Amino acid sequence: MAVSSKLPPFDPADPLGIDDLLDPEDLAIRDTVRAWAADRVLPYVAEWYEKGELPGIRDLARELGGIGALGMSLDGYGCAGASAVQYGLACLELEAADSGIRSLVSVQGSLAMYAIHRFGSEEQKHAWLPSMASGDVIGCFGLTEPDHGSDPGAMRTYAKRDGGDWVLNGRKMWITNGSVAGVAVVWAQTDDGIRGFVVPTDSGGFSAPEIKHKWSLRASVTSELVLDDVRLPAGAVLPEVVGLKGPLGCLSHARYGIVWGAMGAARASFESAVAYAKTREQFGRPIGGFQLTQAKLADMAVELHKGILLAHHLGRRMDAGRLRPEQVSFGKLNNVREAIEICRTARTILGANGISLEYPVMRHATNLESVLTYEGTVEMHQLVLGKALTGLDAFR
Repeated sequence: MAVSSKLPPFDPADPLGIDDLLDPEDLAIRDTVRAWAADRVLPYVAEWYEKGELPGIRDLARELGGIGALGMSLDGYGCAGASAVQYGLACLELEAADSGIRSLVSVQGSLAMYAIHRFGSEEQKHAWLPSMASGDVIGCFGLTEPDHGSDPGAMRTYAKRDGGDWVLNGRKMWITNGSVAGVAVVWAQTDDGIRGFVVPTDSGGFSAPEIKHKWSLRASVTSELVLDDVRLPAGAVLPEVVGLKGPLGCLSHARYGIVWGAMGAARASFESAVAYAKTREQFGRPIGGFQLTQAKLADMAVELHKGILLAHHLGRRMDAGRLRPEQVSFGKLNNVREAIEICRTARTILGANGISLEYPVMRHATNLESVLTYEGTVEMHQLVLGKALTGLDAFR
């Protein structure tokens, strides 16, 4: 059979033809999330960011639940049961609007809901997952502490048995959704090892003061969790896991979404730089016609679409049940690091306008400084890969 020699036209928005790897359902989900973000986030997010608030977060959560974006890769209990690639595409589109919106979805679905879905009892799953999938209940995930970030095994939050109950005491820090959550998944030391607890936030002794004065993720709710003699029934503990493998398994699932999401922030900044370079004139012509600007745009495009291709590859491995945590570290390390560099380069193309909230570049750049740190710092992922490559543990 003769093969046609006619090539498809070059698409500047998809230079590697990655869309050819997506099926119609993938594209439909991507388009749905992109349209929602364009309507409900992009017209307002610069103002939210400037004011340091996310107004109407509960309404946004219900709308995200309505389009199936909350816990979307989980099966049953009202969840959409989407593929890992479809979930990744949603994360990319959400973070192209703002990292804070993607963080809302990631913490809800990949941390709080995933923990209950993976490690919870049937009673816990039926009690919480349907209302979390719809967005009627917002969840948060309490692992990081004021003095223990990269070393969660040293956490001080403790849960003790008291008769048939558990009593929790401790503090958690930098908790997305904390002040608006109806349920918190909290990890604590016990006499038997680290355990997870499903904590209704109206429990006595629980409070979640919001963290202010942030210069990153400003359109996001970030909180401290305070647990002072929080008494819970025996059924509050997640029964299917003991030890750090529980929270670390949740983090791996969330990091996978970040691999995609970071490329959304990078894409938005890259597109802003391209549009600006084609219209901004200096020395009598658009700056996009100068060699140095074209070199910057070419390098940005290469890293952006390599990162999307990497995310797609990891998504296919996750769908096949073959994605290892080390591979997630590979993706998180590369894609967030490259996304920040793309934002910084885009800022140079926009010049002084690059720091204005009229353009998305500086907002994405400052958000990515948080994304670079949470769910494992650069150094932690370097050491994960270093151990995998050498067989030698540099953590201790």
